[in-house]
Order: sequence, then structure tokens, then C-alpha cells
Amino acid sequence: MPSAPRKSRFKTLQTFETDFSPTTFTQYESDRTGMQVVVVDQKGPKVSGYFTLATEIHDDSGAPHTLEHLIFMGSKSYKYKGILDKLATRSYSNTNAWTATDHTAYTLDTAGWEGFAQILPVYLEHVLLPTLTDAGCYTEVHHIDGTGHDAGVVYSEMQGVQNTQSELMDLKARRLMYPENVGFRYETGGMLEKLRVLSPDRIRAFHREMYQPKNLCLVIIGEVDHEQLLHILDDFEKAIANDLPIPEQPWKRPWVESAPTPQLNNSIIETVEFPEEDESSGEILVSFLGPDINDTLLTAALSCLLVYLAGSSVSVLEHTIVEKEELASAVYYSTESRPDTVIQFVLSSVATEKLTEAEKRLFEVLHDTASRPFDMQYLLECVQRERRQVKYQTEASASIFSTSIISDFLFGRRDGSTLRDLQTLKEYDMLEAWSEEQWKDFLRRWVSHAPHISILGVPSAKLSAKLKADEKARVEEQKKRLGEEGLVRLEKRLAEAKAANDVEIPRSLLETFKIPGTESIHFISCTTARAGLAQKMGKLENPIQQIIDRESPDIPLFIHFEHIPTNFVHVTLLQNTDSIPVRMRPLLSIYLDNFFNTPILRNGTRIEFEQVVPELERDTVGYTADGGYYGNSELLRIRFQVELEKYDVAIRWLKEMLWSSVFDEMRVKAAVTKQLADIPEAKRDGNRMADAVTTMIHLTQASISRARGSLTKALYLKRLKKQLQTNPQSVLDQLESLRWTMCRPENFRILIIANVQKLKNPVSAWQSFITSPDLDMSQPLNPLDSRLSRLSEKGRNPGNSAYIVPLPTIDSSYSIHTTKGPDSFTHPRLPALLVALAYFDAVEGPLWCAVRGTGLAYGTSFSRDIESGHLELRVYRSPDAYKAFATARQVIRDHLSGAVEFSPPALDGAISSIVVGFADEQSNMNAAAQMSFINQVIRGVPKDYVANMLRLVRAVGVDEIRDVVRQVVMPVFEPARSNVVVTCAPIMEENLKTAFEKDGFPVEVQPLSHFQDDYGLQSPDGDADDDDGTETSPMEEEDDDEESESDDSEEGIDDGKGLY
Repeated sequence: MPSAPRKSRFKTLQTFETDFSPTTFTQYESDRTGMQVVVVDQKGPKVSGYFTLATEIHDDSGAPHTLEHLIFMGSKSYKYKGILDKLATRSYSNTNAWTATDHTAYTLDTAGWEGFAQILPVYLEHVLLPTLTDAGCYTEVHHIDGTGHDAGVVYSEMQGVQNTQSELMDLKARRLMYPENVGFRYETGGMLEKLRVLSPDRIRAFHREMYQPKNLCLVIIGEVDHEQLLHILDDFEKAIANDLPIPEQPWKRPWVESAPTPQLNNSIIETVEFPEEDESSGEILVSFLGPDINDTLLTAALSCLLVYLAGSSVSVLEHTIVEKEELASAVYYSTESRPDTVIQFVLSSVATEKLTEAEKRLFEVLHDTASRPFDMQYLLECVQRERRQVKYQTEASASIFSTSIISDFLFGRRDGSTLRDLQTLKEYDMLEAWSEEQWKDFLRRWVSHAPHISILGVPSAKLSAKLKADEKARVEEQKKRLGEEGLVRLEKRLAEAKAANDVEIPRSLLETFKIPGTESIHFISCTTARAGLAQKMGKLENPIQQIIDRESPDIPLFIHFEHIPTNFVHVTLLQNTDSIPVRMRPLLSIYLDNFFNTPILRNGTRIEFEQVVPELERDTVGYTADGGYYGNSELLRIRFQVELEKYDVAIRWLKEMLWSSVFDEMRVKAAVTKQLADIPEAKRDGNRMADAVTTMIHLTQASISRARGSLTKALYLKRLKKQLQTNPQSVLDQLESLRWTMCRPENFRILIIANVQKLKNPVSAWQSFITSPDLDMSQPLNPLDSRLSRLSEKGRNPGNSAYIVPLPTIDSSYSIHTTKGPDSFTHPRLPALLVALAYFDAVEGPLWCAVRGTGLAYGTSFSRDIESGHLELRVYRSPDAYKAFATARQVIRDHLSGAVEFSPPALDGAISSIVVGFADEQSNMNAAAQMSFINQVIRGVPKDYVANMLRLVRAVGVDEIRDVVRQVVMPVFEPARSNVVVTCAPIMEENLKTAFEKDGFPVEVQPLSHFQDDYGLQSPDGDADDDDGTETSPMEEEDDDEESESDDSEEGIDDGKGLY
């Protein structure tokens, strides 16, 4: 007889489908431990887990944050540091975690269900039964090294954020908003002075208190085998039952059963200084306590009201404070999920002398708004657009559901009744019926007339100097107190801790976890069709192409279709920029900023931007104008997301904004002022400035990434602003000239992502786009712009170039090391390089253990930039970027010399991580469609490129890896073949310079202003107006062929574990 079905101890609380997306929710609860599970069934190649614990603490010790890091150091059955991540890589998985004020979440991101199921019980054991050894706490949290300096992964992380503008202001606001018996008051990341004395026993006690199954919710999103999931969880709970607290043991639910937050009775305004040598601008943070997070109607109303107040350039606050009165560069809003929702406004880049005035003006505008008639039509459109965007986001990302589920687990009812509010969007239907008086009452109660906390962030050069001096004195006193013998003992203790942590994981243990087949990874398929000039890429035979061919294949435009089962249409126009004169390319930052925020001419009538923007918002889900995406940083991108029936409307808007927009003097001035106001804040970010300097030295003036970068805008826009004051028409004429040199059909490539079977007139709808006597449709399509052709001499031939750039606003150091790399996606060395980089960069891999694991940096990683033909090594947030660099170099050398062998299990894991990387690129329908376009059109590789690359990657042997490491990777460490950019705290400058020079790098110490470029634009009055008082940018003089500067993205590496 067949055995009886196995009965699970996890009971189903509820199952429901949402009425606005093809999504099913299932909520389970263990009757053994109280653990909760919420599964969101969604199609796609990725399965994402968010293992969330409500964590509450009433001190600044940092126990929640340090515990989050220590979870990954081993568990009861898997006592080896790093084994979780090594096993995860063999299961097509990545792990990560974050610590918020009210919860800690551990993430598992997997390609396919089979790998997720394999690693799940191992991960959960790490969370609930970690080792938490003294040695792990010593290296991961805080220690003093043999030189007398404080180190540790968590300590280094918090050292990089504790004295930043945002952290100082936010902490002050929390201290004023919450009393000492409310956990939201505290810094869960840990204050440095508290981390220095935090004990392992305190961390263990926090784990016992908070890390219980009844306080754990598993949020799992993707294609899930529910029966297998429950079997895994049943077996896991049974296996650890003797190690858990008795379920009946008294326990208080964090936050819900804690002291409630008292309401604010009075408004408070306080000033907070932050370290900054540039004292020209500060920031304002305003915080309110809002409605109950479990009231879906009021929280939806809050979202819509905030959009009405500050959601676009025509919203009340933005239009008045930013656009008209120029008191700030932007007004941002945000909310935080708490029992009483926190509402915040940030006024950025406010002139220091106007901080008090701007804060006062904010509330004058809010009070005035509450007293005047509302624009009810626009408010209704805000409600309708919010609903459209929620529907769109369910297709674009899993995070919209995970965030809501986590919030419900923290603050909602455990019976599932509040979770079920996610089933519908009926709250937006109810809001459509709200009267003007209801909206006004809501505004008065929660924002305009509500008690609040206002923090004025004031830059202080004096504080900057004091913090550096105090830290230097503290370390010197520490060295003196410890003495030479004490430092030797600490060095020995650190070595012993490292040895205890770094016990080798038996290969046999790793190999017990078999690498799953890729059959469980359900990659999203999309169907390509081509129309017009795109058909020159080759004839396609499929049902979607037949639809296109039946309609009108001969249109003189390049139109590429990707068919997916979506409810929306994505219309993207990519534009070449090579026809723009080089001297005009810095204007692109203003052109793009102004693109949707400007008047237009419609049938001979001027429509002001105050009408244009609301119309755009009414007709679309979203729209953007930017550059540097879709795999080619030298192209511009204009995008619309619309509902299916608005396809022709999106095309009409694209045509109007390209050719019928009006360059208005006041709008252009507003764009320039806003962008200039953001420069000081950009210059306070060490990682971003390392990228910006790298861009300036590697690219010529021809590069639009360089032309739009912060270090070009810092000088060029100052001069442009003066030109707008003295001769505004000349600037408007230049923008008009830029438009007509660039906006030509021969520069266009169009991508349509849609359900083509439901799309009305997919090709002929574009006929109206080109019906203009001013357009020359006879020109052949221009080839795509190339980053390679816009490299400077230093970019083409890296070597013998090293810059150290001191920044007074940072406490750490960042470095970027650049050498030559593959410049083609079909380069014969690329498969071996992919494996090599995945091997060295693996979590708990060679670089991780040698650098992050010893506290030398928060992160190090290699990155390949095929577009530029570069390979980069990045050091992120380090107490000594040189030591991190030198340690990474030794790791590579040891593998080349044979002193350290390449680990076969780690190589298997590297190949698995490459599979995950490809799955990440197409994690949802839209992303899959974009990658299909990028591969075929931008990269020029076949649609089956991923399958072919995976085949090549699996065939790579150790000899090939050694060869590519020797020929491609090792040059990044050699002075003659690499360029170096370091940004650092001024106190680090001398030691870093000495260290790199000893290695043969020709170091120059330069201020940021050295790298600025005016592109030949002179100040109208002849005054010196750049940061160092010189009239000509030094960067202009470095390249004879009008070259230099970098990427507008200015983004750093993924920090890895503990993204705090």
C-alpha cells in the first residue's frame, strides 16, 4: 500500500490572488515554533528569499548590525567561516543581509528553485544557530591592529558613515523624535565609541532574545515547489528542536508590544554641524509622525499627497521652493514604515545663509497650500498614476511585495488579516471619491499643521579639522597607552583570531552539495521582431515578425520589437551623439534635465511646462531622459512606459518633446541652478569622486559621459550661469543648435517592449513621427557611437599615472586601479577571464578573506569594462587603500606561483555565479527583453549568446585561468601598465603617497579642481571662478586632442554583506 501523505506542521493561514497582477500569496505558520512563511508565486528565473527578524534594541552598541555580520561566520553543523557562501555559490545563489532600525533581513537570491531548496536549511541554521565565536567577533567587529589603529569590518563600515551629513542629521532627528524607551531612537549600526567596547557576550544575548523562530518570517518570491518547501522546513525544525527556546517561554513581540511612540506636542528646530571645507551649502531634514502603518487607506492617501506636494517639477513644493525661488536644488520626500509612519522632507543643497529662511518658507508654502483651493484634477491624476505605478512595479521588481510583507510581519496582525490588504488596490478607488475638504484635513493633520522636527545641516570646516585632529590624537594616545609590548600582543591576538577563523573547509564537505542542473532555471523567453531599417540586421521568422510584416515593414526608421506578455508598453529611443560639436557636449546635462520640464509648441500655441508635466503624468506610467545605459555610455536614452492603449500617445509625446519643445530662459536657468547646487554634495562622496576622476583621465572631451560628469559641470555650469545672465539668447541658440544636430532620424534606434499581439498599429503608428518637412529621411543609419573611440591617451594605454585626491569630508579611502582588458564580448580571453574574476571576487573567496576578512577594506572587487576595454580593481571604504591593494596583489601572485592552488569546488562555484549573473540580467520580463535588444543591437552578438558563453565558460581549465590572470589581471598591479586614482581623508595622504611610490607608482597629489574642465567656455566677465582660483582647467592641458573625463554614473561596487 502507498504510504500516507506526509502531514506538515506548517498550517496554511490563507491563500489569495491579487486582482492587479498575476500573483498568488500563500501564508503559512508553524504550529511547532510559530515561524511564519509567505510565498509569492511569480514566473521567472529567480527565486528570492528575505528571511526577516524583528530586531529591537535600546542602545547604540551596534549588536543588531554586528550580529548580522557574524551570522555568516559558521553554524552548529557547519562550523567553518564562509561555508554558507561557498555552498551558496554551488547552488546558483547569492547571500546578503541588511540591518534596519526595526528589523534584520537575510537575503537568498537564487537562479532556479532547486538551488534555493538545497541551500535553504543551511542558511536557516546559520541564522538561528550561529557559532558566534570570540575570534569571529574580534576580526569582524572591532580590534586594534599591531600599528595601534582600530579596525574590523563593522568598525570600518561605520567609520565611513558616522560623521557624514545624512547620518548626523538623521540621528539628531531620531534623538529628538523618540524618548529613551523607544528603540527607533538608537543607532543600530553602532556608534564607533560603543563598537570599541562591544563584547561577544552582549551580541550573544541579543541573539538569544531576538533570533527565535516565532520572530522569524521567510518571504519567498518566485517559482516555488510548496510541498517540497514545507518538507524542508519540517525537517529543519525537527532537527534543531532541542536547541531552541521552549515555545511556551514568555516572549514579548518587538515593537508591537513595546512602549508606543508618544506623539509630538511641539515643533523643534535644531542645527547640526557636519564636517565640510566647502561651507557654501547645507541641507534641511524635516520629520513628522504620520498615520498608522496598518491603515492602508491613509498610507495610500499619504503616498498620493506627497506626490502632489513634491513629486515633480510642477508640484507645489518643487515649483515654489526649487523652480521659482531657487532656495534648494530639490525637495525630496520619503516615508518609513513604523507603527506611526515617519514622513520626511529633505531640502537639498540650500545656501548655508538661507537655511533658516528655507525651513520657514517650506511651512509657509504648506500652510498656504492648506488654505487655498486644491487642484483637484491634478490630485485625482496623482491617485490614478500611483495606482498605475503599483501595477507596473509588480512586473518590474519583486521588492514591492517583499517590502510590504516585511512591514506587515513587523507591525501587522499575525492572523494574516492585514496582509490580505495586498490583495486589491481598492484604497485608490476610495481616494478617488475623497472631497477637497478631506484632502485638506489630511494635509493639515499630518503635514502642514503637524508638530515636526526640523534639522538644519550646516557645513563646518572647523568641525572637519577638529574631527581629524581628535581622531589623530586618540590613536596616538592609544598607541602610547598600549606601548610596544601591548601592540605586539594585539598583533599576536589578531593572528590567532584569524587562524581560528580561517580553518580550511574540507573539500569533501563542499562537494557533498552537488551543483543543480540548469533545468530548474526558467529563463524568460521573449520574441524579437524587426521593422524598417532594423530588418537590415537579418530576416526573422516567427509569429510576431509576421504581425509586423503584415503591417508596414518599410518605414525609414530602425524599430526593434521584443514581445513579452506584459500589460504595458515600453518605448525607448536611443540617440547617437557623434554629430554634436565637442564644445557643446556639456550642454547635454541641461538638455536632458530640461527635456520634459519645458514648454512646447502645439499647433502653433505655446503650452507652458506647468501644463506639459501634468499631461505627461496623466498619459504615462513613467518617463525619463538620460544617458549612459543599455550597454553604451555614449548614447542618450528617452523612455516612456504607458498602458497598452496609450502606445500612439507615447509616440506623439516623443515627437513633441524632441522637436516642438521650447528652450525657455527661466527653465534653463532653473536647470543650471539646480545642477550647480548639487555639486558640493557630490564632492563629499569619496567613492563617487574616485569614479569621477577616473572618468576625467581616461576619456576625451568627446565622451558624453565625461561631458556630463560632476567635474565638468562644476566649472562649465558656473560659466554657463554667468552667460545666461549676460547673454541668455546665446545659450538658448546653442541648445537649439544641439537639438538639430542630434535629433535626426539617422541617429535613432527605437526599442518597443510590449505584447505585440495586442498592440494596435505597432509600425504604422510611427508614420506620424516622421511626417515633418524639416526631417531628412534619406540619410543612412549612422553606426553606434563607440566608447573606445573616445578614450584619452591614458585610457588607451594605461600606465605610469597615479593620483591621490584628498577629500576633507571622508574618513576612509577608496581606490580604482585600471589596466587594459577585453574590448569585445566575443574576445577569446573573455570566458577564462569571467571564471577568474568570479573565482577571486566570490563571497568568502580569496580576495574577500584576505582583504575584507582582515578588516583592510569593506570591499574589493574586479570589474571588466568591455565598452572601454578596461579591467579595474576597486577598493571600497578602506582604512588604508594601499594595504588592501597590496594584499590583493599578493593573493593573485600566490595563485600564479602555485603557492596557493586553485580550489576545484571554488571554481565550480565561480561558474555557478556566472550563471546567476546571467539570470540577474533577465530577472523579470522587461529586463529579459532589454537584454535581448542589448545583445543583438548594442553588443552585436547572437540572441543565444548567453547559452554559448556558458558552454565556453564550463570548458575553461586551470591553465587557461592562470594564463588570463598573468596576461590580463596581473597588469592592474604594475605601475607601467595601470592607472591609479585614490580618494582619501587628508590625514591618510602622506602615508598612501609614500606606500605607492615605494611600489614604483609616480604619485601626484592633486585637489579635485585639478581635474575640472570648462570645455573652452570662458567666463563672460573674465573672473576666475573655479575652485582653485585658476581661470583654465588643468585637465584641458593634459591631452592635445581635446580629451578627458568620465562617466556620469559614478557608481561604486556592491558593498557585499551588511549593506547597512
